[in-house]
Amino acid sequence: MIKYILKCRNKHEFESWFSNSREYEKLKKKKLIECIFCKSTAINKTIMSPNITREKKKDFNTFKSREFIKINKDLIKLKVFVEKNFEFVGDKFPRQVRDIYYNNKKNKNIYGTVSSNERKELEEEGIELTSVPWVINKKN
Repeated sequence: MIKYILKCRNKHEFESWFSNSREYEKLKKKKLIECIFCKSTAINKTIMSPNITREKKKDFNTFKSREFIKINKDLIKLKVFVEKNFEFVGDKFPRQVRDIYYNNKKNKNIYGTVSSNERKELEEEGIELTSVPWVINKKN
């Protein structure tokens, strides 16, 4: 099968699949290909890049299993540490961290949620934040 991006004389573009390039030429010659928008049969192929495949397909959807498992375990350990040693303040995090920063309160270990706008504001104020991917510690 081959996919072509086609264009009619009215400049409408659409895709169509053919079993091979000869089939496309044969159907075009017989004016059996028509624009899906305006029904024009004056159709041409547009410039397109080929779809190249490798003989040995690497599975790019799965991270190397051992590496993924190790990183996942490390993130779970980090999450457990944070949950044990830090206070969860939820969406009150920006206010709480400002209170600690500006009022020189005793360094209190907190964690919570922050929007991207709030994060930007905190960074502009000189307050550095660290984000941690919050993995689910389920065992499959």
